[in-house]
Amino acid sequence: MRPFSAGRPLRFRSGAAAAVAAGLLAVGLAAPAFADDAPPQTDQLWINPPYEQTLPLGTDGGQPQSRTLGIYHDNDNFTVTDGRLTVDVSDLSGVAEVTWPDNCTPGGTGAVCNIPEVPTIGRDYQDQVFLTVRAADGAEAGAQGRITYEATATGGPDGTLTAPRESFDTTLTVGVGPDLAIDPVADIEDGRPGDEPAIPFKVTNNGNESANGFTVKLNASYGLTDLTRYDACTYTTTDGIDYAPSNKAICTFDQVLAPGDSFELPEPLTVRLAPHALSERLDIDVEPGGGAQDIDSLNDYTIVQIGAENTADFSVTGDVVSGAAGETVTAELTFKNNGPAWLGNLGSGDPVAKVRLIVPEGTTVTGVPSGCSPRTLDGGYYPKQTGAPRYDCNLRYWVLEDAQRTFAFSVRVDTVVPGATGAVSIHPSYGEFGEYPFTFDPDLTNNTAVLSVN
Repeated sequence: MRPFSAGRPLRFRSGAAAAVAAGLLAVGLAAPAFADDAPPQTDQLWINPPYEQTLPLGTDGGQPQSRTLGIYHDNDNFTVTDGRLTVDVSDLSGVAEVTWPDNCTPGGTGAVCNIPEVPTIGRDYQDQVFLTVRAADGAEAGAQGRITYEATATGGPDGTLTAPRESFDTTLTVGVGPDLAIDPVADIEDGRPGDEPAIPFKVTNNGNESANGFTVKLNASYGLTDLTRYDACTYTTTDGIDYAPSNKAICTFDQVLAPGDSFELPEPLTVRLAPHALSERLDIDVEPGGGAQDIDSLNDYTIVQIGAENTADFSVTGDVVSGAAGETVTAELTFKNNGPAWLGNLGSGDPVAKVRLIVPEGTTVTGVPSGCSPRTLDGGYYPKQTGAPRYDCNLRYWVLEDAQRTFAFSVRVDTVVPGATGAVSIHPSYGEFGEYPFTFDPDLTNNTAVLSVN
């Protein structure tokens, strides 16, 4: 589940760990986490092609459409270079025509595209190949063709990486209908609470039929307030019970957009960064009215990442308990966000943090609170719910600026060990050894505590 919105995710394949970093939530991807100190000496090359897509039919081939793709590898402990992405378009004959970018060398029924530096999925992935595709002259509605891909690169444990063959393709279909496309919007990385940035918004009909009215949906995360008010819009605020709170607007416009026509809002779209803003996003979605089907749904949706220079002070407190041998006591561990900012992993839905307990000597956990999982000391699988030497307790995927949660454990004192303590700490929900620190947290000294027994 992606709790904030039904975005169009990248087509990353299995084998690549995809945890979203808690920083600017730039639909970014976090590096794989390993279960022990020595990183695995394996690596794999992958291709990230577009999804199935529809091209508008026209007497002149229709509007050219941009298609982006790229390659990446799993293990950032290796440097991978000299990527060669082979694109085969032989199946597009009579269906679509491709214009190749400068880093691709055409030949025969395709091209070989050079990628000098191959990124890892976690650190620096960006698409590297930008194709322009249009329906072929004389193509008929419903015609389909397939683009297939292969890739090799230099690097990894064996010196050469090869993407799995026959695993990657894009199906193009020639279609008829409106194609509402939102112009790209740049992210905002250096905002401040109180700022009121303007968000450029323009939608163009790249299709071959008119859109007889259309709907624009805006979904602003909790740290974005005061959406511009338009007469065509209705506004709601979610309660934040099951999902992170947000501010929404649904706007219905009767204007007809003929092929090639564009639309801009009657006045600039603005949002205000609240005092609790940190890593925000504004989701914008547009769809044609009258029940019409947009022939290319990939360009009618965008996410604007808006970062605010702010902090969120996470803290944890332990407990002091005592009991005779054989007695069971309750130990409470409390997470608190001291603000001033909130935080939400809106892209991934991963917990914003986990509270970890190392069980004190001479005790056994007999009752485990909701959201807590048993682990071995080094983070591995533990077969039973009770009696584990370590517990990791997940928070929700968001915490408000004043959020607090207590995890109450039932702990049996097996042997009285005077002064026994167990470590209590806060960690990101991915990674074992702190390789992804809470960069938004101004005070890391209160991220640890102890559970003292007797």
